[in-house]
Amino acid sequence: MSFGWIAIILLIALTFYVFSLYNGLVSKRNQYKNAFAQIDVQMTRRYDLIPNLVDTAKGYLKHEKQTLEDVINARNAAVTGLSNAAKDPSNAENMKQLASAEQGVSGALGRLFALSEAYPDLKANENMMQLTEELTSTENKVAFARQAYNDAVKVYNDMCEKVPSNVVANNFGFDLAEMLQIEDDVKREVPKVNFET
Repeated sequence: MSFGWIAIILLIALTFYVFSLYNGLVSKRNQYKNAFAQIDVQMTRRYDLIPNLVDTAKGYLKHEKQTLEDVINARNAAVTGLSNAAKDPSNAENMKQLASAEQGVSGALGRLFALSEAYPDLKANENMMQLTEELTSTENKVAFARQAYNDAVKVYNDMCEKVPSNVVANNFGFDLAEMLQIEDDVKREVPKVNFET
């Protein structure tokens, strides 16, 4: 076999290898985008439940108008953040905006639930209990979807950074994706333990 044929065969093999790496990157990018779509579904459901919760609480919390407005404002900011992030989940700024808005929603809902503790009739309201249960269930689904998304982003980013696929990623515009990190100050607090009796 002549040197020319060997070079042609090697060039064809290299071309197929580059195609394989490119297709792998496309597949991983589509996986993390699909994972974000699951977050979008769950967060949209959560945001759709919030106005119902506020409407239920309005009758009981007439003197707590600011808290109710804070919940709605936080929800609206989160809807905007989710919409922007859904357009391009790889955009780091959009993901940070969404994470920040999610923290705002969690904080506002936390204040609303803490306030509802002072109103036994509201706490015992069947509609309020059902909405609270649905929100809790949806928040759990958001957490699972966020974990799946972050896992998919890690696999994609690893492929973008590892040799030799990083050469293909850099030359064909595969940018690193941003994970969705929602900080929860309560989860970060170290529990205080007192052994004295």
